[in-house]
Amino acid sequence: MPGPRKSFWVGTPEIYFSKHIDNSRLVKVEDPRRAREMRQFGMALTCLFLLVMTYAWQHFKAIEYGYKIESMKIERDGMREMNRALRLEDASLRDPERIDELARRLGLQSPQAGQVMRLDASDDTGAPVMASIAPISVISAR
Repeated sequence: MPGPRKSFWVGTPEIYFSKHIDNSRLVKVEDPRRAREMRQFGMALTCLFLLVMTYAWQHFKAIEYGYKIESMKIERDGMREMNRALRLEDASLRDPERIDELARRLGLQSPQAGQVMRLDASDDTGAPVMASIAPISVISAR
């Protein structure tokens, strides 16, 4: 046996009536004191916003510069290591025994007396001279 049947509607239904209201004759009265308060409040909010944004900009720039400094330190350390490796390679390539061995493999012989000309002679200033110009005379035949 089925139980008591419940009604679909519970309580009284709500009914709304639309009513047209004409506000065209209403005029807003300007309150100068309220307008001044709103301007002051707006200026205060603008100043606060500018201060917060300046602080945030400086903060994020400081963080960005910190990351740049760290990346440059890592790059500097890498360059120092590369410089050290290149100096070691340069020293090993300038080894006279290595150069002599490579020359002998190529069939070269040791220089005879008078064949070697040193370019590291110094001039009056004491600086090494890599090349010098000797005066020459030009004779033209016409």
